[in-house]
Amino acid sequence: MQTILVIDDDPKLSTLLSEYLGARGFSVITAMDGPTGLERAAAGGMDLVVLDVMMPGMDGLEVLSALRQRSRVPVVMLTARGEDTDRIVGLELGADDYLSKPFNPRELLARIKAVLRRLEPAPTQEQALTAAGIRLSPSRREVTVDGQSVELTTTEFDILRALLSAAGRVIPRERLMEQARGQEWAAYDRSVDVHISHLRRKLSDDPRKPRKIKTIRGVGYLVPRDS
Repeated sequence: MQTILVIDDDPKLSTLLSEYLGARGFSVITAMDGPTGLERAAAGGMDLVVLDVMMPGMDGLEVLSALRQRSRVPVVMLTARGEDTDRIVGLELGADDYLSKPFNPRELLARIKAVLRRLEPAPTQEQALTAAGIRLSPSRREVTVDGQSVELTTTEFDILRALLSAAGRVIPRERLMEQARGQEWAAYDRSVDVHISHLRRKLSDDPRKPRKIKTIRGVGYLVPRDS
C-alpha cells in the first residue's frame, strides 16, 4: 500500500482527502502545519506529499524548500486559484505537479496516480539514452552530465527522457508536457518553461557553448543529436 502525506491546515479538506484517498487504496497521514509535516516526512516511508502553499507560520514553499534539501519524494502542490507566482516558485523549488483550489478530488487522484506511475521501474532491458554529453538510465532513473551525477525531480527527469528519446528532433511544448506529466496541456500553462530553465541550470549549460537544450522559438525544444 502506498502512503501519502497531506500537509494542509484546513481540517475539513484534510479529512476529506484522507477519507477519499483512503477509500481508493492509499494509506494517508496528515499534518496541520509545516514543521509537523517535515517531521513526518523525515520519518520516511512516504510515496508522495500533497502540500498546501497557504499555511500560517511556515508556508508550503518554505516546507518544500526544506524538504528538497533532504528528499526527492514527489510533491503535488495545492495553490490558490490564479496565484501563478506561487505555482512557478513551487516548480522552481522542485514540485512535481500543482493543482489550483478549489479542485475536484478526482483530479487530484488522477495527478497523484500520474506522478506515481512515472516512478515505476522501467524494464531492465531499456537502454540508456545519450546525447549532448548527457546520459540517462531509464531503469535506474539516473542522469549524468559529462560523467557527473545530476539530481532531478520526477518531472524534470521525464521531460529530459522525452527530449533525449527524440534527440535531434523538435518536440512541441504541448506534446512535451503530455509525455512528461501524462495529462492534458493548456495553452496558458507555462510550467514547461520553468522546468526547462531549471533543467538547464542543473545540466550546467555553459553560455559560451551550444545549449544542451535548445529553444526553437514558437515551436518547442530539442536536445542536439551527437555528431
